[in-house]
Amino acid sequence: MNFTVKEILHNRVRDLLHLETGPGLGCTEPAAIGLGAAIAASLLNTSELDTIEVTLDPNLYKNALKVIIPGTGGQSGLGLAAALGAVAGDPRLRLQVFSRVDPEALGRAQALLQADKVKVNLKEGHSGIYIETVITAGPHTAVSLITGCHDRLESLTLNGRRQETHPWLSGGGREDKHLDELETWLTSLSIGEMVHLLTDLDADDLSYIQSGIDMNERLVKYGLEHGPGLGVGRAQQRLVSQGLLQPDMALTAGMLAAAGIDARMGGVMLPAMTLAGSGNHGIAAGIPIVAAAGYAKLPQGRGIMQAVTLSYLITCTIKALTGRLSAMCGCAVGSGAGVAAGVAYLLGGTVEQIGGAVVNHLESTAMLICDGAKTGCALKVGEAVASAVKSALLSLQGAVVKPTDGFIGASPEATLRNLGALSRLGLAAMDPVILDIMRRQCW
Repeated sequence: MNFTVKEILHNRVRDLLHLETGPGLGCTEPAAIGLGAAIAASLLNTSELDTIEVTLDPNLYKNALKVIIPGTGGQSGLGLAAALGAVAGDPRLRLQVFSRVDPEALGRAQALLQADKVKVNLKEGHSGIYIETVITAGPHTAVSLITGCHDRLESLTLNGRRQETHPWLSGGGREDKHLDELETWLTSLSIGEMVHLLTDLDADDLSYIQSGIDMNERLVKYGLEHGPGLGVGRAQQRLVSQGLLQPDMALTAGMLAAAGIDARMGGVMLPAMTLAGSGNHGIAAGIPIVAAAGYAKLPQGRGIMQAVTLSYLITCTIKALTGRLSAMCGCAVGSGAGVAAGVAYLLGGTVEQIGGAVVNHLESTAMLICDGAKTGCALKVGEAVASAVKSALLSLQGAVVKPTDGFIGASPEATLRNLGALSRLGLAAMDPVILDIMRRQCW
């Protein structure tokens, strides 16, 4: 069968969006730990577990250390995530593995922790996602290994024997290779080429993007009504009603994104549509654009979903260049750059103005650090995406950072590559310092 160039490009965009998005409950890193434990425990066919030992890469360790786990009433902890996955996790639910956590399961997990049956190790110096889980029950030992992506099961063994045909295995790395190829293709595109691809989206693509927005808007609604987590979104809503903040486009976008992240980081039992392995990325890259469209009273429909898709593509480009997890806050920086591009596109900006919006945002936020997932992410990311909207508006007015300024390159694409170098090389030494501070504050 022969395909046109247009069909090939459309299929690449569709494949990328489906590989980089998917429902997740709570923060992705504890969920990934729970998933690894649930998979290993499923091989043992017993609820009487003797030991659970988990070994984690530094970035995943950092992100999962202090964030609230859904269904626990506000509790957190690496060991708790592993124990809950082992006693109550359903591997078939993947990153929604904690959906069935209840008080009885929480009690069983806490009993394992109190009996000192759960151990967590740090795999010093490892780069990339790594979750090895070893669970023993009597004479039996099950081992699962997740690498590369949060739900990619690389290997699974029972009593030293590899489970080569297990249905949850990644499939010999074919999906990873496909994602690697798509990321290489994506990072080769100019912003103009990304914008051109938006016209090829069909009704199914737009419906899929809309379904993710709908999912994340439920988190926003909960956050505004109940103020979970840090309660940033709801607090800003009250400040607006008191006349202490004025509701402009930027504030509205940041407030709604913060409310969604409040709910997710607060452990609310509602899934998020993730992006590049993170629910916060999914919320931050999409909700502010919908909010900006609402504030501007733009008609619902294709244009908004195209703008959200552009935001997703920019976000995924930055994640491919900087690393899936790093010392840089990928949500504030990457998703924020996506929002800047999406808002500029939404308001009729040219390719040059869209690129200028991205550059403006990166100049103002590039070195925001990631100090782990937590309720405070709502504050950091909410402010960042509000700034991203301003970056877009400034670009539309001709105010764009010059390529002679700092790390800003001769083009938006060169700036993105410079950002990747800053993250992978410049910030590499910062991660161990951040994690050391966090670990010392936990004891």
